[in-house]
Amino acid sequence: MSVVDSRPQQPIIRVQGLRTVLGGHTIHQDLDLEVRRGEVLGVVGGSGTGKSVLLRTIVGLIRPAGGTVEVFGEDMATLKDGERRACETRWGVLFQDGALFSSLTVAQNVEVPLREHLRLPQRLMDEIAALKISMVGLPASSGAKFPSELSGGMRKRAGLARALALDPEIVFLDEPTAGLDPIGAAAFDELINALQRRLGLTVFMVTHDLDSLDTSCDRIAVLAEKQVLLTGTMHEMLAHDHPWVREYFHGPRARAALAAETAGPEAHA
Repeated sequence: MSVVDSRPQQPIIRVQGLRTVLGGHTIHQDLDLEVRRGEVLGVVGGSGTGKSVLLRTIVGLIRPAGGTVEVFGEDMATLKDGERRACETRWGVLFQDGALFSSLTVAQNVEVPLREHLRLPQRLMDEIAALKISMVGLPASSGAKFPSELSGGMRKRAGLARALALDPEIVFLDEPTAGLDPIGAAAFDELINALQRRLGLTVFMVTHDLDSLDTSCDRIAVLAEKQVLLTGTMHEMLAHDHPWVREYFHGPRARAALAAETAGPEAHA
């Protein structure tokens, strides 16, 4: 887990009174959430609670029907195009499927945000792409390959390399370990933890993976009843008496988290 400054400070992300409507259905109503600078926040919830919708709303892919979304202290709805683009260079996004362009090589995919936001010579972009590919644990030869030539885990790492292309302050991860086997998922968790510590990232992670929540997250936000029902540590999740929270965090897949909490703080060292 990351080391978060406990001193009071302005949240790096603040969502207040959020209302989102898709296809005539209200997904969120009066949703409030704050994300602290430098923390890893895990977002969980049952199917249909709008976890990914919340992520996409914060990054501007979905327009809210009400409420405010502030990132870096800026109200996203009031920014002019140039100001918004400047904000977008300060975050990176890894979608669940990697969202890589199939017609581009891995290196070319990593270079997409560089081409979109910066004016750099090709040689420098190639060097940056190679650096980011190395940072996520991919071999240098991966840069010349197409996404179809990579395994699922390698595609996720390539997507993460692209998310890191502009040296962001925030990284949004949408189900980063979905579809990975337990060994691959654990390795990806370790990668996220190492990058977060090394780069001082704030991580907003939508996940259903209890192991990721336990090993990577400083706090967890539970979406239920169209709102953020509860935000707190794993210990606080395990102590909460809401029916869904108890079923999720005390169910058969929660054994590792329960064992770690029973073992005490040294289990997380």
